[in-house]
Amino acid sequence: MILYKENIEKLNEIIDSHTKTFVLLDENTDRCCWQNLKTIDLIKSNTIKIVIPAGEQYKNIETAQYIWSKLIENHADRKSLLINVGGGMVTDIGGFAASCYQRGIDFINIPTTLLAMVDAAVGGKTGIDFQGLKNQIGLFSKPLAVVVLFEFLETLPKRELQSGLAEIIKYGFIVDKSFLDAKLPLSPDFIAQAIDAKDKITKADATEQGMRKILNFGHTIGHALETYLIDTHENITHGEGVAIGMVPALYLSEKYFALNPEIISYYKNVYKQNFNRFDFNGISTEKLLEIMLHDKKNESGDIRFVLIKDYGKPVYDVVVKHVDILDSISYLIDYMNDANYWSK
Repeated sequence: MILYKENIEKLNEIIDSHTKTFVLLDENTDRCCWQNLKTIDLIKSNTIKIVIPAGEQYKNIETAQYIWSKLIENHADRKSLLINVGGGMVTDIGGFAASCYQRGIDFINIPTTLLAMVDAAVGGKTGIDFQGLKNQIGLFSKPLAVVVLFEFLETLPKRELQSGLAEIIKYGFIVDKSFLDAKLPLSPDFIAQAIDAKDKITKADATEQGMRKILNFGHTIGHALETYLIDTHENITHGEGVAIGMVPALYLSEKYFALNPEIISYYKNVYKQNFNRFDFNGISTEKLLEIMLHDKKNESGDIRFVLIKDYGKPVYDVVVKHVDILDSISYLIDYMNDANYWSK
């Protein structure tokens, strides 16, 4: 269930049907969003707040244990409700913690970033990072509702908005070309269309047995790069990884499905207009490939990609040879290193 401000009263009905309400925030959303929640009367006097550190590096089992300890400490029962307020890190770990506590309590996601609104908070994927691998431990578990409040976007820096923009542009390749027209600032109606696209795909395939896999377009190399940099001062956002990862995915689509080369040229211009040039200096392509070998989409050791035949015609579970993956990364690096192209 997707709720917007105009039908927010349904959320109060859900809250009132539970014995206790807990709100999970990270340090950023506690500082920037807590008062907003109180202003729109979503927080009751008996609500119990749980605050965790901000940042992907804290999406781990230790933080999940802290959430569980707070639930136990405050006598949460199986009729309790956990409301996750934050970006994808908070909705991922909050949904995971709720789904495991006493074999599962209800939870609601209130995404506060554009990326979480159009991606992480919708569809019922929960999880934590483990041994340096993103979302390696988790489960499919749907929130009772996703509450979208566009005023939270006013608190975001441009880089966070760009991160969400990448996921919206992704729909231009796997759903409808019109999403490639996305540019900041985005209208609420355009964002709602992207949310609806994600919601329809995940409802049709809740546990990623088939068509839901198309949502991973751009993610195989993008995730690997994000994981590679997660513990460095040069870490990138999830959306930045996806934006970068769509370049080699289109290169491979041309190689494997004779994709019109004008499409990749068009996207490279879209990328240049909306995202920052990435410096691959010091990045080991072999290490990226090693990380990809742990990708959850793999089967029998084969690295599987989502590629496209044309706009809106994705193909999932495409086994790509290692040599071709390395070629696609080389193509990406050449694109990012083309000083003449970027200076125009």
